[in-house]
Amino acid sequence: MDSKQRIAKALKVATDTKVFEMGRGASQMAPEVFKEYFLGRKAKIIADVHTWPVLGEKVYGLFVEAGIPTEKFIIMEEEFHAEWEYVEMVDKELDGGYIAVSVGSGVINDLCKLCSHHHGQQYLTLPTAASVDGYSSFGASISYQNSKQTFSCPAPVAIIADIDVIAAAPKEMTAAGYADLAAKVPAGAEWMVADLMGTAPIKPDAWHVLQDYLDDLLSDPAGVAAGDPAAIADLFEGLTLSGFAMQAAQSSRPASCCDHLFSHILDMTHHRYKGKLQSHGFQVAIGTLTMCAVFDELFKLDLTKLDVDACVKAWPSLEQEQARAMEIFKDFPAPTLGYDNITKKYNDAETVRDQLTRVRDTWPEFKKKLQGQVYTFEKMRDLFKIAGAPYDPSMIGVTRGQLKDMFPIVQLMRHRMNVLDLAKRGMFYDQIVEPVFAPGGAWEIV
Repeated sequence: MDSKQRIAKALKVATDTKVFEMGRGASQMAPEVFKEYFLGRKAKIIADVHTWPVLGEKVYGLFVEAGIPTEKFIIMEEEFHAEWEYVEMVDKELDGGYIAVSVGSGVINDLCKLCSHHHGQQYLTLPTAASVDGYSSFGASISYQNSKQTFSCPAPVAIIADIDVIAAAPKEMTAAGYADLAAKVPAGAEWMVADLMGTAPIKPDAWHVLQDYLDDLLSDPAGVAAGDPAAIADLFEGLTLSGFAMQAAQSSRPASCCDHLFSHILDMTHHRYKGKLQSHGFQVAIGTLTMCAVFDELFKLDLTKLDVDACVKAWPSLEQEQARAMEIFKDFPAPTLGYDNITKKYNDAETVRDQLTRVRDTWPEFKKKLQGQVYTFEKMRDLFKIAGAPYDPSMIGVTRGQLKDMFPIVQLMRHRMNVLDLAKRGMFYDQIVEPVFAPGGAWEIV
């Protein structure tokens, strides 16, 4: 199946996006698409100080030339994340009946997505880098009240991806996008775990729209590093298909699990390296490698010998888990986050018995399926080295000890069932986490 066929198939399962145009010079199509969906409406080109000269100014000129009433809003900060103060800022810019035309990378798009939803309308996006999968996703990831939250809001009605612009983006942004796409490998494996445990059944439309092609779309890290337009187009297609999968699922479940939570922790604690905030994709790269290492350790276990009765007998009460969460999160920027999420995903002892019995009884077959999904740590690390993504936590200013300390928070900070939840239920948590940091482990602490 070629790219056009994959995209056509994906648009059929997308709930919000009707147009996905990708190609060299595709930005020329923006006024025509705007008129098709927003005839008679006013446009507000929303960009930042970096993306305005790259593409925003051109798009503004195209809209004016096409006779569309158009204004611009440029966020002038050199460096910023998707935080609530910018949501309020963009909300005001859309007052008066303006339709957002997002020209930028992931942060600009998420701001336009949520603010368009606040105004009860759709929007158009022109990405400037293959840096994230959020352009086409359902939901916007915004920092609000000291917590990184995903707000439910529709994806853009149209995505116009000018490959000339996207391929010319800084190599670091493209490498970040490659890592974000690669995160779908362990995230898919964790969805398989949640599916087996009965907490999040796999939705076929959302699974197949990306996972069927993921290996192929990750297969040219050298081309990505070189800025080859064909390789960049494949990367951007993969990121967009990931967003369509989230639309089909009405959730970010197809695209993220523990791999992204390490990034959320760093965002919420305002982590900087050499004075700079680290990109979403670079942070996710380390989370992805870490989870690949965890799965490597999981595959060394023989879960057919799981003592389900002993696990059920030792299973703590909800109150005990809530107390544990409060202790773990007591110094975290959002101290009740763990409590809130363990309350949502806690299962009683008999449900845990059923979950562990399923794992024990299907382990040889299920292990084989998981191994077919997730890459080894070494394979993923080699791909990241070639693509230009971080392949050691020190490359984003995180020590291996700090990374290890994040695990208890990662397990509890989201109500989404993950492989660490399975390990807690099966009393083998230490057996899959400790070896990652032990002598000879992926992140050996010296």
